[in-house]
Amino acid sequence: MFCSIRNCMPAMVRRISLFRQNNKRYEINNNNEFVNKVMNGNVPVIVNFHAEWCNPCKILTPKLIELIEPMDKIDLAIVDVEENPELVHVFEVKAVPAVIAISNGLVVDKFIGLVNNEIIENLIQKLTHEGPINTESNDTKS
Repeated sequence: MFCSIRNCMPAMVRRISLFRQNNKRYEINNNNEFVNKVMNGNVPVIVNFHAEWCNPCKILTPKLIELIEPMDKIDLAIVDVEENPELVHVFEVKAVPAVIAISNGLVVDKFIGLVNNEIIENLIQKLTHEGPINTESNDTKS
């Protein structure tokens, strides 16, 4: 039943690499989790304040996931405003969706409402200090 270290290693390595990919997006359930994962995190985080009843949130959240998950240097934290009233108060969230970019424990930028991909990409660039995000395929370039 037991396998040698040599035989087990590839499976362990696979799990570890997938574990990081899955943790690029996480839901915040309380203030301590927010402090640990966002404020004290190793990478910049885009925090998405949303509500289940918010129709624009249902459009924005998948957009954020699509743009952020492929990137190595940025995470996405999702905060339900109904479940986290203290965080809503601390960050003065007056409307949803509200998105805040945090790096090294500091708010870098934010926006409120349903926005186009260009605004989201600009926010990501501010956090990662990288060039423009290329969302076009090579076939569409002229």
